[in-house]
Amino acid sequence: MPSLNDVRSTFLDYFGANGHEIVPSSPLVPRNDPTLMFTAAGMVQFKNLFTGVETRDYTTAATAQKCVRAGGKHNDLDNVGYTARHHTFFEMLGNFSFGDYFKEEAIPLAWTLLTREFGIDPDKLLVTVYHTDEEAVAIWKKTAGLPDDRIIRIATDDNFWSAGPTGPCGPCTEIFYDHGPDIWGGPPGSAEEDGDRFIEIWNLVFMQYEQFADGSRRDLDAQSIDTGMGLERIGALLQGKHDNYDTDLFRALIEASASVTGTDPDGDGNVHHRVIADHLRSSSFLIADGVLPASEGRGYVLRRIMRRAMRHAHLLGAKDPLMHRLVPELVAQMGQAYPELGHGQRMIEETLLSEETRFRRTLDRGLRLLDDELTRLPEGTDLPGETAFKLYDTFGFPLDLTQDALREKGIGVNTESFDSAMAAQKAQARASWVGSGEQADAAVWFDVADRHGMTEFLGYADLVAEAQVLAIVVGGERVAQAAAGTDVQVVTNQTPFYAEAGGQVGDAGTIETDGARIEVTDTRKVAGVFIHFGTVVAGTLREGDTARLTVDGDRRARIRANHSATHLLNEALREVLGDHVAQRGSLNDGERLRFDFSHPKALTADEIASVQARINGFIRQNGPVSTRIMDLSTARELGAQALFGEKYGEEVRVVSMGQTATGKGPARDTWSIELCGGTHVGRTGEIGLCVITGDSASSAGVRRIEALTGQAALDHLAGQARQLAETAAIVKAAPQDLADRVRQLAEDRRRLEVEVAQLRRDVAMGGGGTAPEARTVAGVPFVAQVLQGVTGKDLPSLVDAQKGRMGSGAVLLIADAGDKAAVAAGVTDDLTGRISAVDMVKAAVAALGGKGGGGRPDMAQGGAKDARRSEAAIAAAEAILSGD
Repeated sequence: MPSLNDVRSTFLDYFGANGHEIVPSSPLVPRNDPTLMFTAAGMVQFKNLFTGVETRDYTTAATAQKCVRAGGKHNDLDNVGYTARHHTFFEMLGNFSFGDYFKEEAIPLAWTLLTREFGIDPDKLLVTVYHTDEEAVAIWKKTAGLPDDRIIRIATDDNFWSAGPTGPCGPCTEIFYDHGPDIWGGPPGSAEEDGDRFIEIWNLVFMQYEQFADGSRRDLDAQSIDTGMGLERIGALLQGKHDNYDTDLFRALIEASASVTGTDPDGDGNVHHRVIADHLRSSSFLIADGVLPASEGRGYVLRRIMRRAMRHAHLLGAKDPLMHRLVPELVAQMGQAYPELGHGQRMIEETLLSEETRFRRTLDRGLRLLDDELTRLPEGTDLPGETAFKLYDTFGFPLDLTQDALREKGIGVNTESFDSAMAAQKAQARASWVGSGEQADAAVWFDVADRHGMTEFLGYADLVAEAQVLAIVVGGERVAQAAAGTDVQVVTNQTPFYAEAGGQVGDAGTIETDGARIEVTDTRKVAGVFIHFGTVVAGTLREGDTARLTVDGDRRARIRANHSATHLLNEALREVLGDHVAQRGSLNDGERLRFDFSHPKALTADEIASVQARINGFIRQNGPVSTRIMDLSTARELGAQALFGEKYGEEVRVVSMGQTATGKGPARDTWSIELCGGTHVGRTGEIGLCVITGDSASSAGVRRIEALTGQAALDHLAGQARQLAETAAIVKAAPQDLADRVRQLAEDRRRLEVEVAQLRRDVAMGGGGTAPEARTVAGVPFVAQVLQGVTGKDLPSLVDAQKGRMGSGAVLLIADAGDKAAVAAGVTDDLTGRISAVDMVKAAVAALGGKGGGGRPDMAQGGAKDARRSEAAIAAAEAILSGD
């Protein structure tokens, strides 16, 4: 009996021997079809080959393609575990021709593989064809000798295939296996076709057309072949089984589930084991391809799959997390064919364990609430939608999980009232946002969110992605199209562009369609909708267009480096300054980083040097930067720091970097752990270098550090070195002696300034220290003089010198600086009881056209704008002496 691994190998070897290129499976997240949530067919990775947009160095290919059908158009989630052939994850075996061969070769290739290589009895096979495809009918008769009653014409879309609403498509022929009259069911097209007697095992699609969004089609330039045969179905048939879950691979996973739960694999819990086995595969492969549990998009579908399996583990009586313990068996079964499972095993196990641990905390409470409601529920009625919404909103139960829990009890859910409760919550969120005044046109974005859902962010892993244009906004109003020269805001269903948040600026780049090019200058987010701000620089952008979104990679790399350096800076500051340091804001753009933090005083030069040394030490360490999704309470237990002013949900993204012997985390070996939704480098070495360029006060008790990383930091240091060399050359010193040379020059300058000031005073007082002639006013010796070449700062010492020479008397000196005048007056101590220097200065300043002046009775100063009235000022001072 061939194993599923044997069947896969036989298929690929057969087509390889027939000249086909064996192409590895593409990821589960399509990168060339924005209309698909997951890769759901083998032809997805070849879509552009069928349309002629892309060419490769082969024209025929064969694959074993991993597929997921659990969201969007292709959704088998609700049936999994309860039927024999429904799966969320499956493998699609397929052979393809890109203009090389068509129907006449494809049908014989399929027939030979089935009847000779796989040894299936030809009498057990029958086929369907599209009702107008007489060519296929003729080939089947010629190749297989099938009679008319085993060639069934089908006039519906069952025999006309397409991967999505747009793209290559065409009629198909499906091959069925007849399990015999002992099993109920009729052939395809009959009233009993839903029975299990006749099972489709292979679909051969004849790609003849390309379909567009408006429903029109064109003939493809080259007719092509796309086939799909589910490995699980053909494997069951070849192993003599009627149920995919009885095949060797599934049996191994089911028995592993039974072993860790201590239950019978074929007993009452059989459905639970089947769900766990199927969902283990889809969850593990999605995680290996970079999808992580989230609250929207692909991550939300993954979470639904995981939680559905975890609920079934709970129903089996598992007291502890179960799913992660089954990963080694999955890797043993499928790791050789899909090495990414082994490479990502640790991440898969950790993600499953974290999610199940978090879910178990709410599962018991949610199920108790559900049981309480059921005790009050009249027999034969559905569960109120308000209750289902409470389970969703409070406990994180998706609607389908509640429906699944009730399915075994034969109870439905009132989905209309559930939708009403959901709409009411959205309306409340909309009113709250609009009322905040943050966005005048917020209503537009809520309308987009209501119609299309939240934008899925792909930018953690990708800088380029295809997407569909969902909305174009110009001047606050939605428009169907926008011509060149128009400033636009564009929304797509998914995007690699990061929207401004958490201190990280929004991405820039380009959006290109077949008919337009948009230069994106910024990206922001409202109500979960990513808004690309830009200008149409060529062509006309239309709603519904398929677009290629490309982030400015160089700019993003600089932003990532600055953002990751900010995390290292935060921890370094806490280590050097103390645990009182708390983040108070940040900015990470493509040019620099800025970090505000609580601290009462400026950093010393030694503190800055110490912080910078710690950051660069971890940069040189080149350790990995890891990202994990966990609940908020677990993150806090790990010691993860939060961004000031940021609102966090129950689920958070935790970024860790830096390895140390005395760090944080379960192993106490992580230096920096923070809650962060931004983008980061893969390893700290990608930051290159970090240089602190400034420390300043941001507000009371808050300091601001500014820094540069990477090439900007190198340019900054190179600029400083250049200035150092130039300065050293100017002062005629070697760079290493520059500080001593500058210190010496500063001391020389201070000495010369003292000498110049003394010389200026000597010259002002007549040179040689000769005192100006004094005259007597009202019996008081009085010296008054207008001086040139001195400043107001020089006057007090000159007044004191004059008073010393006089012994007794009063002095008035006016410094004439051209555009202003300085005044100083002095009175010897024996006369301060009769005369005040303050009165003299005020009178002189007033005569000069100024105001004020003050000081002590023995020394006072003032100033005015006009020294030309100096004689009047002296006369005013004399009047004070004479008592006039």
